[in-house]
Order: sequence, then C-alpha cells, then structure tokens
Amino acid sequence: MGVNQVGEKYVCNICGNEVTVTKVGGGVLVCCGQPMDLIE
Repeated sequence: MGVNQVGEKYVCNICGNEVTVTKVGGGVLVCCGQPMDLIE
C-alpha cells in the first residue's frame, strides 16, 4: 500500500512521528525502518 492522495495522514508505531501528505509521489512512507500506518 502506498501514498494515494494529498491530505492522508500516517503515523509511526515505534516513535510516534506523524506525517501529512502534501504531494503524492508514490511509494511507501517508512520511519524507524518500518512502513508507516495510515490514520483513518
């Protein structure tokens, strides 16, 4: 699963970092060596 649209929010389950997508470029967001989870 990769980034699909602007405004999606992702969180790292290890350190708690949160990211909001401002530009879609494809791929998967990774933090602390693990894929980040989409916040729904």
